[in-house]
Amino acid sequence: MRRKSRKRLVVILVIVVVLAAACLIYLGDYYKADEHAVAAFAPAENVTVKAHGGLWTYSSGDGEVAPEVGLIFYPGGKVDHLAYAPLMEELASEGILCVLVEMPFHLAVFDPDAAEGIQSQYPEISKWYIGGHSLGGAMAGTYLSKTEEEFQGLILLGSYSTADLSDSGLEVLSVYGSQDLVMDRQAYAENLGNLPGDFTEVVLEGGCHAGFGLYGPQKGDGIPTISSEEQIRQTSGILAEFMK
Repeated sequence: MRRKSRKRLVVILVIVVVLAAACLIYLGDYYKADEHAVAAFAPAENVTVKAHGGLWTYSSGDGEVAPEVGLIFYPGGKVDHLAYAPLMEELASEGILCVLVEMPFHLAVFDPDAAEGIQSQYPEISKWYIGGHSLGGAMAGTYLSKTEEEFQGLILLGSYSTADLSDSGLEVLSVYGSQDLVMDRQAYAENLGNLPGDFTEVVLEGGCHAGFGLYGPQKGDGIPTISSEEQIRQTSGILAEFMK
């Protein structure tokens, strides 16, 4: 009996070790920001960047006009948050305070409430939006469903909300690329009922799923006919106009 018990214990330990190793491999495999592309992206003028406690804040650095609009942004699943730095910088240059959230293991599902407490740090902001890319957008919608009164609206990039916001009265903007083959189009269509009836949808002609950040091609994505840099600039203009 003792020998059988030992064998069972060994088998259990082996299974635990294998599962732990597989989990570590999975979590350690993510899309890293293309440092060269990020560095080469034409920097927006007068933008100040501050990093603190897993938050990266982008704001207009001219100091003449205080921002009135803020955006809390959740990165896509298994994507380095710094891949979205160019988009945040572009928006900041438009006078929008952007707070980019670094997620545990690069997965917003591990901390959908990461936005909690951010707004109180910036009392000068009168209008707040929350959003994100792909999984990040979905998790932003989940958090928003519990804090509707604290936000003006939701920004979805290649994403959809599984939380019901249909009666919230929130402003919602959904943007995705015409060449996006990563976003589940059927799930997207099925979840449109979760959004207010007057939500705004924009399809970026030639854009793809990965084009909202600078982290290279994404597995299963379509072939874009515009560069990621162009997609980011177009997206920034669309978001800035919507939030202002």
